[in-house]
Amino acid sequence: MLPIKKILSPTDFSDPSLAGVRAAGELAEKFDAKILLVHAVAPIPSPTFAAAPQPTSFDVPVYRRALEEEAMERLKKLREEEIPEDLDVKPFVTHGNPGRRIVKLAEEEDADLIVISGHGESGIQRLIFGSVAEKVVREAACPVLSIRTRKGSSEGAKEVPNE
Repeated sequence: MLPIKKILSPTDFSDPSLAGVRAAGELAEKFDAKILLVHAVAPIPSPTFAAAPQPTSFDVPVYRRALEEEAMERLKKLREEEIPEDLDVKPFVTHGNPGRRIVKLAEEEDADLIVISGHGESGIQRLIFGSVAEKVVREAACPVLSIRTRKGSSEGAKEVPNE
């Protein structure tokens, strides 16, 4: 596992994901590592308007580019606000299933560690939506550090009582 030279830190820009970004920043400082800051844009379904009474125009590629640009701007802002400025950070915007894309990017970029924050969902929400963090832990070839936060908390890792 050591030395750690590249840390992949995925974010969905939610408050809980900030805890993972902060933890990645702290580790990168300690190990003098590069941070790969990642946001995965979920797939955009292509609408079919054949059954619509009047033709409607929705340009999926234009919408996708707008999402990419917005995500990259948000990554840059997140980098400025949450990661020490002396660290080497490379932002990535990727497309597709977030869990799969995070794992694939970690492999492509030879990441030594993935630091990801779980959102602490449980019950029916976890059953329906699954967990990106769980998928990454199960499928990643490199070690994964999962930072668990209390729901709605953007602070670092906190001890959570057993539910």
